[in-house]
Order: sequence, then C-alpha cells, then structure tokens
Amino acid sequence: MKPWEKNIRTVEPYVPGEQPKVAGIIKLNTNENPYPPTPKAVEAAAHFDMDRLRLYPDPQVSDLVSAIAEHYGMDKDQVFVGVGSDDVLAMCFMTFFNSEKPILFPNISYSFYSVWADLYRIPYERPALDENFKIVPSDYYKENGGVVFPNPNAPTALYMGLDQVEDIIKHNQDVVVIVDEAYIDFGGKSALELVNKYENLLVVQTFSKSRSMAGMRIGFAFGNPALIKALNDVKFSFNSYTMNMTSIAYGVEAVKDQKYFESTCKKIIATRERAVQELTKLGFTFPESSANFIFATHKSVPAKEIFEKLKEKKIYVRYFNQPLIDNHLRITIGTDEQMEQLFTALKEIVSEI
Repeated sequence: MKPWEKNIRTVEPYVPGEQPKVAGIIKLNTNENPYPPTPKAVEAAAHFDMDRLRLYPDPQVSDLVSAIAEHYGMDKDQVFVGVGSDDVLAMCFMTFFNSEKPILFPNISYSFYSVWADLYRIPYERPALDENFKIVPSDYYKENGGVVFPNPNAPTALYMGLDQVEDIIKHNQDVVVIVDEAYIDFGGKSALELVNKYENLLVVQTFSKSRSMAGMRIGFAFGNPALIKALNDVKFSFNSYTMNMTSIAYGVEAVKDQKYFESTCKKIIATRERAVQELTKLGFTFPESSANFIFATHKSVPAKEIFEKLKEKKIYVRYFNQPLIDNHLRITIGTDEQMEQLFTALKEIVSEI
C-alpha cells in the first residue's frame, strides 16, 4: 500500500436499483412513479428563463420553502430543503448523530442508513424486526445516540401506526428522532402532526415518489426551528448552492397542484390493491403494503429465480441478496398496463417451474 492510500476514507457504498439503458424495459425496481409530473411543472419548464442559469440559485431556496410551509401548515423556519431526501438524511446524520453512543435503526430497512453511519464514523445498532417484519418499539427504549426509521418501512412496505411512532419518540426525547416518510402518501398518517409536540423530532419526505419528480432531486424535512437552523448551518458549511433553479421552480408548481397529486396517488393505490389480488392468485404472499411497492415471496419458486427470469423478459424488479430477505422481491407498482404484463410473465414463470 502506498503511503497516501492509508489516508483514503473507505466505505461500502449504497447500491441503487439498476437503471437499464436499453429500450422496452418495464421498470419496476426503483419505486419511481409511473406517471408524469404535474402539467403545471411541465408548463413551468416551458416558460423557464434559461438566461437565469448563468446566476447562482437562491441558497435559502426561499420560494420552495415557502410553498412547502404554506401547503403543510408549517412556519418557514420549520422547513429544510435538500437535493432529494437522501441529501436531507445525510445532512441529518452529519448534523445530529455525533454522540459516542450508537444510533438505532431496524435491521431490515433502508440500506443507505448503514452507509452514512460508516461514512461519518457513527456507531450504530440495528434492532431486529419481529417475525412479521414489524418494528418493535420497545427495542428503541435503550440508551442511544439517535433514532431513524422509515415509515412505511422499506423494503417491507409496512406502516407503523402513529401511536407506536410517538411511543418511540417519547422514550427518546434526549436524542434526535428521524421519521423517514418517503412513502407516506401511499398509506398511513404522517408524523408531521407531532413536530410541534416534540422538539427533537424530524420528519423527512420527498418529491421522488408521490410527486413523480425523482429526476429533479427534491427532499424536505420538518422540525422545530432549532433543528432546521442546525441543518442549514451544516449545509452552508458544505455547499451553499445545493438546489438548482429548475428544481426550485418546478417543485413550487408541484406543491401547488394538490388535485393532480391526489389523483396520481389514488391511481397507484388502486393498482396496488389489484396487484395484491393477482399476486395472491399466483401463490405469492407479502406484508400489507402502505407504499408504492409490494414485498413479495412465492410459496414454491425462489425469488432469485423469478428475478432472473423476469429480467430475461425485460421486466425489472428488485432482488436483495442479503440474509432474512433473500427470498423476497420488491415490486414497484407501475401503470395498469405494465402490471398486466408483469402478471402474464409471472404466470408463465410459475407454471414452468
């Protein structure tokens, strides 16, 4: 090893879902929304003044912060905006998890949590989900340096009731608790209503799923003003101009169009419920989904085999080759037409084996 190599920070990176480059793929592996963004965002793009791109964007992201605060009934100093919820969460890890005590997050959860913890040298423990893939609140009563968990959880799609979420917060009022709500718009009740009750709570959401804007990279967090100020202080010490002008402009329009947002979510939920019926007929079982995906296992056909055969048919779903979940597939809810093709392919695969 060369002397300078000893000073390189090494970490096992997060592995995102595959982004195929070939045409004709049915892509049900990264929980993207199958429907386009609101037409209001498209209209904003058509009228965007490209000459403005020679200038730096607003470091305060004022227009988008104001739009989000107004829409959700919060004060502007309770809102933080980042480049996707991954950016927001990474900033949270860097800002709030600086104790020598381990932070806590589920053993089956969003796999980026352990990556950030390793990157920032944060000790962590991962309490196990129960036999039904549910978070056990009492596992989070012990001393720790912070708590983070998704609700609904990923990749299980299970939603935890707000009473249990609050139970975890109540038992951890001396540390920051982060509720990652990337999928909350597809089922369940947001912890947003608890933000004014608990000064140590941060609720993180995203435009990537329910608002069909994964490509724009917009995430946001709600918390008390002291937490938001701390996040902004770290952001401005890291990069003052994190969000580009187009994301700000299109994001504002997306927040305003509540009717389109609700319509898209309803379509995905309806397709999900139909998918539950069709997959059950084919011999799959899964936890009850409150997200835009289903976490399925088949009674007789191994998940990896189904994954590979679907890929041959140009249908991509997500397979996790890791203990406890290596016989499950995470299937994103697509359009009705896409799901029909999935069901047809699965019928052929299951009948062949």
